[in-house]
Amino acid sequence: MGQMQHMKEIVTAVGTLAIAVGIGFVMQSSDTAKDLYGAQSRPVSVLEVLPKAKGLGDSVSADVLMQVQEIELTSATDSVAVSVPNGEAVVERVSAPSTADVVTEPDTMPLGQSCDITATAEPIAGAMVNLSLAAPCAINERLTVHHNGMMFTETTDQAGNLTVTVPALAEQAVFIMAFSNGDGAVAQTTVADIAEYDRVALQWRGQIGFELHAREFGADYGQPGHVWSGAEQNVVGLTTGDNGFIMQMGDTLAPEPLMAEIYSFASGMTPRDGTIDLSVEAEVTQNNCGVEIEAQSLEMMQGGQMKTKVLTLAVPDCDAVGSFLVLNNLVSDLKVASN
Repeated sequence: MGQMQHMKEIVTAVGTLAIAVGIGFVMQSSDTAKDLYGAQSRPVSVLEVLPKAKGLGDSVSADVLMQVQEIELTSATDSVAVSVPNGEAVVERVSAPSTADVVTEPDTMPLGQSCDITATAEPIAGAMVNLSLAAPCAINERLTVHHNGMMFTETTDQAGNLTVTVPALAEQAVFIMAFSNGDGAVAQTTVADIAEYDRVALQWRGQIGFELHAREFGADYGQPGHVWSGAEQNVVGLTTGDNGFIMQMGDTLAPEPLMAEIYSFASGMTPRDGTIDLSVEAEVTQNNCGVEIEAQSLEMMQGGQMKTKVLTLAVPDCDAVGSFLVLNNLVSDLKVASN
């Protein structure tokens, strides 16, 4: 485990972890965390990092989209489909189920303009989908995106539009975009290359400091191959199987947003062999110290099934702020064989 040997184990009380399987649970002190992650790449306070977080919001999604669209897959399996040129997205207006999000009243549309809500879904490289929504009467409006059990909060812009890149969790990918008043839209598309990818998601509500970490092929913390939201991402390696990739979904500026992190690895195209160690980590902050926090994991299984687990974690008191809780075995490690 290298530097992980410096971790201090915590004896947890009954009820601290409520989950169907055993979870290794350790805490890293603030000083140890700085050694493992670096003082700059691993801030002590979640509140300090949120405005600068990578992978959040429309601007970052657009950057990822442009990079992915410029990639031509030339791996050993050249027959892998990158996109579905003839797979037109199905667009339909629906009355979506009401969510627990904050209710806001839509702005009034000028006379003569339509308030129709439309959405499109376009598959792109990396088993991702470019999702777009047009809701001209829902300006700066909060909504929830639902996809195969994953949920995250987004906000429309000043024109009532939203564009976001989403890692798909199903070949026949259906996306429901629901406003708090029950209005919304649904879009679906076919993601032809999803079978080439292993994908794990973690989701939660609020700014409570959860993180998904992947240590690929023996990499230690802070080394190349340690993939997490605070590290520099290599989108090219995502499409060749050279490395994994983590995307964060959700609008951190919204009150109590639904958030998600998704780790992807192109197991069907990789030239590498070995194990990818996955862990869920949570920083102890003023936002979560001394309270119970919850998260849910989603793992894509062969055959299109989704494996889910629910975690309830009692965070140590506030004198532990700056430390990190490491939860092993909440999500399964990935066994990778070269192709």
